[in-house]
This record gives sequence, structure tokens and C-alpha cells, in this order.
Amino acid sequence: MNAAARQTNSLAVVSLVCGILGWTLLPFLGSLVAIICGHMARSEIRRSPDTQEGDGLAVAGLVLGYLVIGVSALVVIGVVLFFGGLAALLAVAGMGH
Repeated sequence: MNAAARQTNSLAVVSLVCGILGWTLLPFLGSLVAIICGHMARSEIRRSPDTQEGDGLAVAGLVLGYLVIGVSALVVIGVVLFFGGLAALLAVAGMGH
């Protein structure tokens, strides 16, 4: 039984590490790198499944990266709606004078 050892794709590891960094130290930049590297790693793993592994690592990095981007977008929308509503409320209250 002389099977070739499969190596973990390094981009998959980078994707996971940057996905974790996206939640801690580098919120936006880490998430973008995690998403880009995750897609590249999955592509490389699909092209040569006999020699490379790490698809789960790449998927985890993608999920973490997309979650940070999604949560950030929701926070920005919430802040805009809050301050927009506050400005509208102040404008209506100011018109009464």
C-alpha cells in the first residue's frame, strides 16, 4: 500500500487564519483575504484532489469571512437607519416651532 500522501493546501490554512483574524484583529482586511484565499484554495483542491486536501479549512475560512462582511453590512445599515431616523425626528420637532 504505497499511496501518495495528500498535503494540506496552504491557501486553505491562510483562509482559515485570516477568517479568524477577521473576527479579532483585522475585521475587514482579514475577511477579504479569507474569502479570496478560500475560493482559490477550493479551486486548487478541486483541480487536484489526489494530492491536496483542506477543503473543510477553506470552507471554514469562507464562512467566517462572509459572516464578518454580512454582520458589518448590517451594523452599517443599522447605524444609518438610527441616525437617519434621529435626524428626521429632530427635523419634524424643529418644524413645530
